[in-house]
Amino acid sequence: MSQKTTTEALDTKLEAYASSDYYPFHMPGHKRSPLPMPNPYTIDITEIDGFDDLHQSEGILKAAQQRAAALYDAGQSYYLVNGSTCGILTAIFAAVPQNGTLLMARNCHKSVYHAAYLRNLSTVYCNPCITRFGISGAVSPQEVEEKLSWHPSVNAVILTSPTYEGVVSDIGAIAQIVHKHGIPLIVDEAHGAHFGFHSAFPQTAVRCGADIVIQSMHKVLPSFTQTALLHLNTTDILPQTIEKYRSIFQTSSPSYILMAGMEKCTRLLSEEGSGLFSLYTHRLKSFYQEARTLKNLHIMDKYDFSASEIYSLDPSKILISAKKTTINGSMLSQVLLNRYHLQMEMVSGFYVLAMTSIMDREEGFFRLKEALFEIDGEISADIPEMRDYSFIARMYEAKEKRMELYQAVGLPVNEVSFDEAIGQVSANIVSLYPPGIPVLAPGEVIDAGFIKNVRKCRKLQLNLQGVADIINERIDVVKC
Repeated sequence: MSQKTTTEALDTKLEAYASSDYYPFHMPGHKRSPLPMPNPYTIDITEIDGFDDLHQSEGILKAAQQRAAALYDAGQSYYLVNGSTCGILTAIFAAVPQNGTLLMARNCHKSVYHAAYLRNLSTVYCNPCITRFGISGAVSPQEVEEKLSWHPSVNAVILTSPTYEGVVSDIGAIAQIVHKHGIPLIVDEAHGAHFGFHSAFPQTAVRCGADIVIQSMHKVLPSFTQTALLHLNTTDILPQTIEKYRSIFQTSSPSYILMAGMEKCTRLLSEEGSGLFSLYTHRLKSFYQEARTLKNLHIMDKYDFSASEIYSLDPSKILISAKKTTINGSMLSQVLLNRYHLQMEMVSGFYVLAMTSIMDREEGFFRLKEALFEIDGEISADIPEMRDYSFIARMYEAKEKRMELYQAVGLPVNEVSFDEAIGQVSANIVSLYPPGIPVLAPGEVIDAGFIKNVRKCRKLQLNLQGVADIINERIDVVKC
């Protein structure tokens, strides 16, 4: 397929988009609403006298990170300008020795898999339950206890909470179990940097006993893209170890623009957070109450799930289900975008995800509500059993592992047809994006069910990454 070329410049296109009426129900959390900030060109500096050095902070940057730690009740907090990915790599390298063993949730972000490859780690998986809505649920404390009992060589545990859809696991109970086994708990809380600031949201893993917590400020807070925090809450992992690996995985020239934005964000939360979260939660509550009267579309909330499926659910992620209607998630997303100029964060087989933050305006919630009611009046209900999207959640189920990830990566590769791949070993990470969670990892066996589900993803026009050629149905396998 030929590559489409354009003479359009990115900067001018961004400027035009900024002045349009497209409303962002997606990250970053500042929602293109500017906070007072100098022209970026006037404050773009390097490590000059008086402005400290992030890799050996002793002055203004050290104080900024200390204020972030105080805000989140963390032992120590570290600025990250290479996103949560940098923090996850840092945490795993600091907590797990070379050739060690990592217990990880099967729905972890691909960066966890990258860390396992780079660190030559053996991996043991915890499998989140599959909810009745067909999305991944929580990892249960019982599952963690069972896997740790079966695998005493595990050096650390890492979970994702909340998930992309806002599903939260019982981090407090899991932390107690992990600590009973004498190892650290790492929590990828990239989507939960707003936790703990209002009772409407779950408590942050920082306050639930996790040893290392990574948060993306840019996803749900008014901070620039790529900004994140790593919180260290244990004395068993030395700050020097965190700093060593952070310096490896983070640029040697951290952006002062990004760091200034992080400080502005944490200062805003400290000084005005109470009022901002109060207004925000009021708007969210009103939206959910009014949306409950939709007849065909459905806004999922915590009451749609059982206690065995989720521990808690983040209401900032608005999950709009079209499962029992005559349209699918992709169609709903396109109508919202093209007719109403509402850009969603994520589209899946039967739902779309609208991401919200304290920076969302009343206008945004009103436009989304009005659009959904108009669409709801134009579509009709479908027979529920006729449209089964649970295959998406099944794609995340555990696969047969024939070799460790680090053993499979780097071996000679064959590109074969989907049908030829059945029974062979994957050479690549295959993931649905967003959220970028692998549905197949290197070293795992490709079975007929997986190929069948990949074809369903293609039919629904979902963004499946890691397949050699989705159009011509070809995939990379390890050459035997």
